[in-house]
Amino acid sequence: MGFKCGIIGLPNVGKSTLFNLLTKGNSAVANFPFCTIKPNIGIVPVVDERIEHLAKIVSPKKIVNAFIKFIDIAGLVKGASKGEGLGNQFLANIRETDAIVHVVRCFKNENITHIYNKVEPAQDIDIINAELILSDFDLCEKNISQLQKKISLKSNETEKKIHVLKKCINHLTKFLMLKTLNLNKDEKELISYLRFLTLKPIMYVANMNETKESCYFLDKLNKIAKKEGSIVIPIYANLESELVEMNNEEQKSFMKEFNIKTLGLNSIVSAGYKLLNLITFFSVGIKEIRAWEILNGSTSIQAAHKIHSDFSRGFIRVEIIKYIDFIKYKSEVKIKEMGKMRIEGKRYCIQDGDIVHFLFNV
Repeated sequence: MGFKCGIIGLPNVGKSTLFNLLTKGNSAVANFPFCTIKPNIGIVPVVDERIEHLAKIVSPKKIVNAFIKFIDIAGLVKGASKGEGLGNQFLANIRETDAIVHVVRCFKNENITHIYNKVEPAQDIDIINAELILSDFDLCEKNISQLQKKISLKSNETEKKIHVLKKCINHLTKFLMLKTLNLNKDEKELISYLRFLTLKPIMYVANMNETKESCYFLDKLNKIAKKEGSIVIPIYANLESELVEMNNEEQKSFMKEFNIKTLGLNSIVSAGYKLLNLITFFSVGIKEIRAWEILNGSTSIQAAHKIHSDFSRGFIRVEIIKYIDFIKYKSEVKIKEMGKMRIEGKRYCIQDGDIVHFLFNV
């Protein structure tokens, strides 16, 4: 199924432009609200230098990167939680994602209208957050009502859910995001089926231009994010639109000339990976080297299932080589001679950069 980041924001802030840059796709981009009605979905590879280093040693026929799914969701407006601007449909699309990329307009341009006629990051964020909060409030209220009807069944779990949801609704009533509520791991697990919008991890993408005013808006956004404990990725969408059309040599020359150290796009993908709490493990062979994305803390049996259900069903053991050892010794034979290959069972916790070889019998 893959891990999904939803790209949200007000209309005309640059969501579809960003999506196009990430996927090099052809999402509709226009200067009017609700240009994107159905969500566009793009699979974006994760740039990882380690896979290139491994390939230089093994020379595989095929290289496959880890990936994240990005979903371009239509612009939200005031009243979205009550159905304004097809809001209920768009909020439902966000609920299906694992993390949120909130695009904030940090530029002025007379040719691109602002839906509320004023570029102000704090106001724009408040509008979006208010709709997320209201949507979660309604969902919370409905579920408390449904669970209270079942209370006669004397289910201990039902009572626990009601207790947690009441904590949530009290927090939402104060117009606060649920991610700022101190819920423990068990409490979050109890209500995870509701996929609350305001519990999802969020990063802000500041869509900028080259003016000093744009830097002023970025400063404002950074202050907001700092209070929330969120991150901000600045991006010059128009500039990067030109860069992605260049070949590698032209791109390197352009970036050097204008002192651009890294593409904002790569930063967004990397930040999305961290936001989703993902790590990478590798399967390495002559036919293929593949990077696999998996939740941090996953076991070897979960990693086996990620590759193929047969691997987990008939799991015997897993051979683990650390990336740094593979780079150092450059062959499995040498690695075994040096005692650097480990044999692990089902409960082994996969580490970032592990090279795995599963032994199974089906």
